[in-house]
Amino acid sequence: MRQRVTGDVDDPWAWLQNRDHPETIAYLESENAYADAWFGRGTPSIDDVFAEIKSRVVETDMSVPVRHGDWWYVSQTQEGLAYAVHCRGRSAATATESVLLDENLEAGDNDYFSVGVFEVDRTHSFAAWSRDVDGSERYEMLVRNLATGTDLDDRLQGTSYAGAAFSSDAAHLFYVLNDEAMRPFRVMRHRMGTPQSTDVEVYIEPDERFFVGVGLTRSGRFIMIETASRTSSECMVIDAANPLDDPRLVRPRAVNVEYSIDDWGDRFVVLTNLDAMDFRIMTAPHDNPGGWTELEPHEAGRRITDVDAFEGFLAITEWKDAQPRICLVHRDGRRSVVPVIDEPHDVDLDSNPEWATTMLRFAYQSMLTPPKVAELDVESGDVKVLKLVETPNLDLGDYVSFREWAVADDGTRVPLDVMVRRDTPTDGTAPGVLYAYGSYEYSIPPRFSVSRFSMLDRGWLWAIAHPRGGGELGRRWYLEGRLLDKRNTFTDTIACAKHLEDRALVGRRKVAVYGGSAGGLLVGACLNISPESFGAAVAAVPFVDVVSTMSDPSLPLTVTEWEEWGDPRVEPWASYMLSYSPYDNVQQRDYPPLYVTAGLNDPRVGYHEPAKWVAKLRALDAPPIVYFRCEMGAGHGGPSGRYEHWRDEAHNLVFMLRMLTPRR
Repeated sequence: MRQRVTGDVDDPWAWLQNRDHPETIAYLESENAYADAWFGRGTPSIDDVFAEIKSRVVETDMSVPVRHGDWWYVSQTQEGLAYAVHCRGRSAATATESVLLDENLEAGDNDYFSVGVFEVDRTHSFAAWSRDVDGSERYEMLVRNLATGTDLDDRLQGTSYAGAAFSSDAAHLFYVLNDEAMRPFRVMRHRMGTPQSTDVEVYIEPDERFFVGVGLTRSGRFIMIETASRTSSECMVIDAANPLDDPRLVRPRAVNVEYSIDDWGDRFVVLTNLDAMDFRIMTAPHDNPGGWTELEPHEAGRRITDVDAFEGFLAITEWKDAQPRICLVHRDGRRSVVPVIDEPHDVDLDSNPEWATTMLRFAYQSMLTPPKVAELDVESGDVKVLKLVETPNLDLGDYVSFREWAVADDGTRVPLDVMVRRDTPTDGTAPGVLYAYGSYEYSIPPRFSVSRFSMLDRGWLWAIAHPRGGGELGRRWYLEGRLLDKRNTFTDTIACAKHLEDRALVGRRKVAVYGGSAGGLLVGACLNISPESFGAAVAAVPFVDVVSTMSDPSLPLTVTEWEEWGDPRVEPWASYMLSYSPYDNVQQRDYPPLYVTAGLNDPRVGYHEPAKWVAKLRALDAPPIVYFRCEMGAGHGGPSGRYEHWRDEAHNLVFMLRMLTPRR
């Protein structure tokens, strides 16, 4: 193990961080060639699994048209085309009549294409939209005249993904710029028809721990500016009808106090953790936004994650007992829960742009329930299913899903969602995938995915672990898996693997652990702590060189992440982070085979982290089987476009299948 206090040590693979080094690109291309050669032979093939995934999708499809003002908006996909087409019409039946943005045309010959912002103004005359053509998350923002379908001369360079908002008359557009560390930090006001050089700075955030975002309330009355770190936040408002006004502060930031606000017509509604670990809901007068009065009290273990305000009610999104749900609070005090299926599931609001409505769109799904879009009449309680995603070539009755609870080393019960074919034996012989994330209080609901059935139909089990560090069981669940308790995330995941084995749901060392980004850190740490628990591993764009990256404030996002991981330039963070950093703890072990990915333009996890990790593994006296692929024209999310995304996932599945499926 490398000994380190400040993060400054000799690193034989540090040169890989310099993409201009004469050997870096050649090194990555040689790794790609090595991996492609292996993936190009053997069974199942990438083409086989890609074709299976594709066969379970209706390629020509359309979202449910949604009314906004006098228009109905919709997006659609077409067979053979990689990206969505956005349209509108004067009725639901004619919603595809006018094409607003065809992402396929805009992508052109670019290998990568992603839309960041797509914001229609309140007059429905213009749409601000932004594009990223290399995965770097550096966006160019344009403004489209929706009547003509052409872009104006207004072009805003270097914009962020952190939102946009038009003034009420669409004469001004608010947007966000990144700093050199790719932190959204500066809100700008653009007057339509003028050059970007004349844009006015509205707000700048000097604290490098804070991200800035901008948006318009559903009511259309206020432009909201929110600046937030991992542990505290602060909001400002601007009257959308008076865009030249200075932002008005809601309440000054305070240590470990988070809040966000929305407009409820006659007052603001506030979501905050002030004296409420799992958050509560307050209200405040428009003329005194810092004067909060409680509306919805705190309940321990009921983590309120969002509040959406409509004219007559609030829609509250929350997690309780490792399960998401939506609750409604009416102005007359009535409360209700939006009804969905009983099995472990995901539920979230769908598109609801209208402020004055009595209908609420929501979407739900489970591991064995394809996504459904439904509409609730909030007055009568009637629910109508508007759309069920079709899944051709699948008989969902052949499969079963259920929830298990593993027991961690300290006695904590850890939820685990499982799916498998009904005819797969539970005699300790089956292989299985264990997917996990466990960071940033991000909860992983048991969602539906057509790709998993390529594993299940070959006798595999698929499980989703919910270790501490996520938010499935409230804020406490998150706090017990971050900073100096981060190792709980890894030991919880290992406990889940052991539980599957002890229950004879999988065989001895037949679990493939799978995670991406911070979940890739989880994969690497688990392999160092307990390599014997796993038979294979997939680490997608993994955050594995924790100490070096978090010791360098010049790298993108480092400073903003100290509140999640700690600052390894000082103790006690230095020793603790060093104890689990995957790169720093590589040594001769009986590692399982690994498949590792990266994106050359990734601003979140530098490509050099997985590249260095793979190089260090290869340098062991008895190296594990390891394949590494770096997308040379993409970023953190991998290749763009649905077909390339399916092919990318096919690589992950094929790797696990070849490594752990018994020969027949």
